[in-house]
Amino acid sequence: MIAQIVTLQVRPGGLDGFTAAIAENAAASVADEAGCLQFDVVATADDDHRFVLYERYTDEAALTAHRATAHFARWTEAVGRYVVEGSKVNTVGTVTVHRG
Repeated sequence: MIAQIVTLQVRPGGLDGFTAAIAENAAASVADEAGCLQFDVVATADDDHRFVLYERYTDEAALTAHRATAHFARWTEAVGRYVVEGSKVNTVGTVTVHRG
């Protein structure tokens, strides 16, 4: 099992568009992708325009498949509109401890 953690900063005035776009991506990922086990979206406590996404996939192939979906393509377009350029950081790693 692998996890992807994404951190990003939303542009001023872009919060509504961002939250609609990421909600659609997260919901479709969990509903439509057998390899997507979890997709959480967290607004940080100290900055409501800074987000952390936590995604779990069965394996690297499932993450690759996720990136090939239509909902991910729409999400990528939304990133260009709503996310501060250069603020998005993806970290992928193996899940070593999991409960639940």
